[in-house]
Amino acid sequence: MRKPLVAALFALVITGAGVAPAVAAPAHAANPAHAPASASATRSSAVRSSAEHASAVRAPAVQAVSYAGTVALSNCSGSVIRMPNSADSDPALVLTNGHCLETGFPEPGEVIVGQTSSRSFTLLNSAGTGVATLRAGKVAYSTMTDTDITIYQLTRTYAQIRSSYGISALTLSDTHPAAGTAIKVVSGYWKRTYSCNVDGFVYRLKEGDWTWKDSVRYTSACNTIGGTSGSPVIDNATGKVVAVNNTGNEDGETCTVNNPCEVDASGNVTVHQGINYAEETYQIVPCFGAGNKLDLSATGCVLPKP
Repeated sequence: MRKPLVAALFALVITGAGVAPAVAAPAHAANPAHAPASASATRSSAVRSSAEHASAVRAPAVQAVSYAGTVALSNCSGSVIRMPNSADSDPALVLTNGHCLETGFPEPGEVIVGQTSSRSFTLLNSAGTGVATLRAGKVAYSTMTDTDITIYQLTRTYAQIRSSYGISALTLSDTHPAAGTAIKVVSGYWKRTYSCNVDGFVYRLKEGDWTWKDSVRYTSACNTIGGTSGSPVIDNATGKVVAVNNTGNEDGETCTVNNPCEVDASGNVTVHQGINYAEETYQIVPCFGAGNKLDLSATGCVLPKP
């Protein structure tokens, strides 16, 4: 994770105490016109997989993936999302990373539910132009334990947003993504899209004091940079969100800030410098019921509880 704008200077002071990094905008990138040179350094191609080669041979049908429905936060990216069974009259939701939460990184084991928020989001159209400012009413859910997500509940419904701006929410897939899937990582902060494949899945991804389960590893073409934190990861074939972009190993270090390591079921540790990761989102779907209300006790909901 590369530090969010509001956390960068603070993190410089306490990094030695174990504050986790984030694929969020670095402090010197307050003006998105100035891309951070350090964050866009040359990426290693050491983990190119057979899945990536296979996709070049047999390209799947591709949906029209655009910026429509993505949002720019002050320090991160995100998207307006809906569950497969959400109603047009439901309050809309915005998905980003746990480490993009405006009140700071949730501690390991911490789960935030129903926290008041008036955070604003710039809604983008298909061309990447900001067309509206949306506002949160509350943080429906946020954690950096097992996964790295924040879900905001907005003050407008899906129908109101579509009626006013002609933009529909992105739908979360309710199934586990598959290795080899062609994907796009769409950053509303930078108005930039990365195209690659799902290289595989990580039993445990450990970074600083945080550990995430069953993370998505990208093939090397998705060389995401600071500010792409919270970007939706979209399946090219279905157009649905299958993950949320969150981190990458910058310097080749092991399990440290900005340098996540992979830990397998036997405890073996592997490091892939220059490779980036995302957290799956299918497990969010069972936790939201009628009216987009969070229900952590619902059947099939495995998100961490407060």
